[in-house]
Amino acid sequence: MELDVHTMTGQSTEERIEVADAVFAKEYNQALVHQVVTAYQAGTRSGTRAQKNRAAVRGGGRKPWRQKGTGRARAGTIRSPIWRGGGKTFPACNTSFSQKVNKKMYRGAMRSIFAELMRLQRLTVVDSIALDAPRTHDLVAKLAGHGADVLLVLATDNLNVFLAARNLSYVEVLQVSEIDPISLVGHQRVVVEKAAISKIEEWLQ
Repeated sequence: MELDVHTMTGQSTEERIEVADAVFAKEYNQALVHQVVTAYQAGTRSGTRAQKNRAAVRGGGRKPWRQKGTGRARAGTIRSPIWRGGGKTFPACNTSFSQKVNKKMYRGAMRSIFAELMRLQRLTVVDSIALDAPRTHDLVAKLAGHGADVLLVLATDNLNVFLAARNLSYVEVLQVSEIDPISLVGHQRVVVEKAAISKIEEWLQ
C-alpha cells in the first residue's frame, strides 16, 4: 500500500511512499492488543510496598515475663502481631506485577496498532521533523495542523525537537527504538518521520 507524505505543518505533498502491507494493513486483533497493553502497564508498576512481620520488627528478643504464675496470658515477645508496635500478621511485601509477553505477540500487537491507526486516519507521515533552533514557539506553530495531542516519531535523535517539546504536555517525542504500545494508543495523532517508516518495517516484519 502507499501513504501520502505531508510537510511538518500538515500540508499535503505530491510524494507517496510504498509501505509493507504486513505492517500497515494488518487485521486488528483487539484481544492481543489488550493483552500487550495490560502487560506493559503492569510492568511499569514498582511493587515496592513493604511492611514488617514479627521477625523483622526491632526488639522482642526477650520473653516479657515468665510463662507461669503471673496470672497474665502467655507471651513470648513484645513484637507479636497482637501487641501495639508489633509486626503485621500478613505483611505486604515486594511484588513483581510483570507479565510474560513473547516477541512474536508483542510485534503482532504493534502491527495491529499501526494498521488501526492508519484505518482511523490518526497516523501521518511527514517528510522530516526538524527545527533550526530549540524553540517551543516554533514547534507549536508547525504542529498547529495536527491537533492538541501529538506523538512525534523520529528516525534519529534530534536534540532541538526534544528540547522544544519538553515544555508541552500534549507532545511526546520518541525514536523508533523507544516506541511502546501505550504511547501509540494514548495519543490522538501519531506523526512519523518518513525516514522512520523503513525502520519500523524492519523492526516489525
